[in-house]
Formats: sequence, structure tokens, C-alpha cells
Amino acid sequence: QVQLVESGGGLVQAGGSLRVSCASSGNVFSINTMGWYRQAPGKQRELVAIITKSGSPNYADSGKGRFTISRDNAKNTVYLQMNSLKPEDTAIYYCYAKTFLYGIEYWGKGTLVTVSS
Repeated sequence: QVQLVESGGGLVQAGGSLRVSCASSGNVFSINTMGWYRQAPGKQRELVAIITKSGSPNYADSGKGRFTISRDNAKNTVYLQMNSLKPEDTAIYYCYAKTFLYGIEYWGKGTLVTVSS
């Protein structure tokens, strides 16, 4: 089992920056991919960015050039630095992890990011 706990959400003005973090615990050695998804009110959950254990990132178009995902394997933590935030970035941001074996997926409970105009 893997547990994921997000932190760092909050309220920020448009154009501002915010960093969210996700700490993993439990069977962390089983984790390959970690990342972030988000769900805005009335919308489906969507990919924001993911990163493999070796550090290879992949971004959704919505965050390219504005968001940076990083990972500290020693701390079992993944980060999402969000710059130039827009009101449409307002959503609950969920941490995600996927294991090497069988591709088991885990989710955090989410952290709310609100961008005011």
C-alpha cells in the first residue's frame, strides 16, 4: 500500500505562483510514476503533469511553460511549481502514483488551489 498526502494549496491572485507538494509513504519502493491531476468544479479530472522515478516529465498542454514538476526520491516527495497562474487553474489538485508492478494506481485526497482574477 502507498499513502499520498498533498500540501501547499491555497488562494493566489492571477499571475502569481504556488507550489504544491505530495509526500508518499508505505511501500514507496514500488512506485514508478508520480504526478498531479486536477479537477475543476463541474469538470472531469485531468492530467496536469507526471514524472517517472528516473525523472522524465510529461506535461499536459494546459501547463506547459508555466508548471514544473520535480521529484525528490530521497524524500519520496513530488512537487508541482505553478507560475503565471490563471483563474482557470482553479481546481482540486490530486497527487497520483503508479507502481512498477501491475501498474497499481494510488491517489491522494487532494488540495484546493484557487486563483482569483
